[in-house]
Amino acid sequence: MSFDYEEYEKECETIRTENETYLDLFEKDLLASGLKEKTVRRHVRNAAFYINTFLLYEDPQPMKEGTDCLGSFLGYFFIRKCMWSTPASIRSTATSLKKFYRCMLEHGYIDQQSYDDMCYNIKENMEDWQADCAMYNDPDAANPFLMF
Repeated sequence: MSFDYEEYEKECETIRTENETYLDLFEKDLLASGLKEKTVRRHVRNAAFYINTFLLYEDPQPMKEGTDCLGSFLGYFFIRKCMWSTPASIRSTATSLKKFYRCMLEHGYIDQQSYDDMCYNIKENMEDWQADCAMYNDPDAANPFLMF
């Protein structure tokens, strides 16, 4: 099976267009909740990075499938690929994504079980993700992702 880059880009563009609708809705809900504009921008930026970069990185996935991918994102991709990753940024990014997917739940774009499973995954794995990030960022510590 061969890789069709043009088809991949076409699928990504379709998903990005859909994602703009979700991100606009998210921004409006955050502003309506009374959060400061700077905080709203941070949450929207974090959600946009997740749904428009990570979920489209290899095999394009729509936003609703993102509730199943947070472990790969926060526990591996974010730590290794994002130079700004710190234990604190993992927590703040998880908070943004929980807010984003809560908004999607409230507007009927995802189901309650998907949201609950995502929140459980974050709760159960946050300490490990933060510890791995701290180790990865410490030049004197062993690389937690080195298999051999």
